[in-house]
Amino acid sequence: MGFERVRVAASALVMTASAAAAGAALDSPRVLVACALAGLMAAAFGWASLTRLAHRPKPLPPDPPPAPRPDLDAALEHAPLALWRLVAGAPPLALNAAARRLIAPGRAVEPAALLALLDADPGRRVVTLPTEHGQERAVLAVSALTVQGQAWRLAALAPIESELETEALAAWRQLVQVLTHEIMNSLTPIASLAGSAPALLEAGEHEELQAALATLARRAAHLQAFVERYRSVSQPPAPTLADTPLLPLLQAVQRLVAPAWEAAGGRVGLSVEPESLALRTDAAQLEQVLINLTQNALQACAGRPAPELLIEARLSRGARLRLTVADNGPGVAPGLESRIFTPFFTTREGGSGVGLAVVRQLVHGLGGTVRHAKRPGGGACFVLTF
Repeated sequence: MGFERVRVAASALVMTASAAAAGAALDSPRVLVACALAGLMAAAFGWASLTRLAHRPKPLPPDPPPAPRPDLDAALEHAPLALWRLVAGAPPLALNAAARRLIAPGRAVEPAALLALLDADPGRRVVTLPTEHGQERAVLAVSALTVQGQAWRLAALAPIESELETEALAAWRQLVQVLTHEIMNSLTPIASLAGSAPALLEAGEHEELQAALATLARRAAHLQAFVERYRSVSQPPAPTLADTPLLPLLQAVQRLVAPAWEAAGGRVGLSVEPESLALRTDAAQLEQVLINLTQNALQACAGRPAPELLIEARLSRGARLRLTVADNGPGVAPGLESRIFTPFFTTREGGSGVGLAVVRQLVHGLGGTVRHAKRPGGGACFVLTF
């Protein structure tokens, strides 16, 4: 369009010049005719440009922002998680049906108390909801985001009480099965020998009676030791927390367990990055956790030509500390991953089944979690996160 304006300006200049020339040459008919023709042509040229400028298309208004997709709205409305939007200075806004149901009559006893739980820093935690069915646990996840320059927090709440009850019942069922098996293994011969002892005494078979009493004493001692192991699992000591540099602690564990691994033809590797990593923990309990894991790994690697253990400390996403203890043994058999932390469950002949149970108790007491992870190259890998 700028070019059309130039053409109009040029036409106006030509017409002005033609008029001036005609005024100066009134006594020359030929010049007058030439000036008139030039002015007419310039006028026609300028008129055409003006016409095009007048009929140029007007600029279109900007496209409106896309409207939310109906399918996305429906998915949000029926999402299984209860979702809220939190903006400073405004009450939480329920974003879907699950959120509205949680604070509706018949579910929440104190909706205000429930909504107050949402006012939390970004992160993930387990909270307790006051409902008409009693106290229910739920996972609360809060994330921070900025929408059109405004600071938002998005809160997601997932009740997990029924799932936790199911898991707890399954864990108790496994524990009772193991306890029953262990106790019956001791009580059955005790009951049998106790029943036959009077007959042996009456028959004067003193050697047989002495052997029976010795067996009774052994089984009773075994049962006592079993109860002591159970107490060590059910009553872990309270931790004494202090800021602890990790490199010297892990080096001490390495020096402690390395001779046994070297005697088996293997080695113990250690990696701490950065070397300045520190953790507020109970150093003695964390050391015990690592020793239990390394002993389990050594027993699992028995018979391997070159057993290898690797202890690593890293910072994972979210600036959380990640400790891993990995070996190149046979690993955990498929299907047993969920049972290896059950007290007294063991797949090793002569094993007590309390090592990993004690590890989990101690790690939880230190404010961390322990998980079994599949290792790409084979073997077992236990991940401690703090």
